[in-house]
Amino acid sequence: MLLASAVAASAAQVKGRNSVKLTTIELKTSEHVFKQTPQGELKLYIHYPPDWKKSDKRPAIIFFFGGGWRSGTPAQFEPQAAYLAARGLVSARADYRIASKHKTTPDKCIEDAKSAVRWLRSHAGELGVDPDKIIGSGGSAGGHLAAATALVPTHEAKEDDTKISCKPNALVLFNPALNFPEFAVKDADGKPLKDFWPTPFLKKGAPPTIMFFGTKDKMVTQGQEFLAKAKELGNRAELYTADGQGHG
Repeated sequence: MLLASAVAASAAQVKGRNSVKLTTIELKTSEHVFKQTPQGELKLYIHYPPDWKKSDKRPAIIFFFGGGWRSGTPAQFEPQAAYLAARGLVSARADYRIASKHKTTPDKCIEDAKSAVRWLRSHAGELGVDPDKIIGSGGSAGGHLAAATALVPTHEAKEDDTKISCKPNALVLFNPALNFPEFAVKDADGKPLKDFWPTPFLKKGAPPTIMFFGTKDKMVTQGQEFLAKAKELGNRAELYTADGQGHG
């Protein structure tokens, strides 16, 4: 069921490229502050299926927007979230701190993404969500963040309860940045960030992962590297390409 949901997520992303609105069904939505930071509060925007009940235990998906850890908004994946909610998933879109708005560095993006998954999991009972069926998803930098919540062991927010897992049970990644060491990612002191890229932390037993890249996206080699390592470890991973498509 979880993998079927992941496939549906991929279909929603593909359709979303050519359509602003993927469903005309009116859905219940809610907003929740999942984290208070020195730069302001961060919210989750949640879409519920038409027949949703609080007592449900549904699969959920959480989307992280792209923008190079510098820009972007949770609105990016609103069509996909609504599409999947109309088909039975509880769908969440997460905000996180970005350089252009909050003057923060990319390590804070990872911290916030982990906090968002933990909040979703810890509130599963009131959201009608199965805490063991959470899909992490996102595009570009957002795909990196989804993968980082599952794989990168560092960059934990001090206020987080680390007894609650931040690891999604499956990943759906759209043109994610997975291992790009030549890209200078720095911390607040201007020093290169350590433990930032997910691929080096890939281990046996990692969540099942589906990745999507355009054949003209220079980052597709990162997906191929991830796929090869995952297969070598015996993990379930798949990579699909769109002919002639670039990044984004």
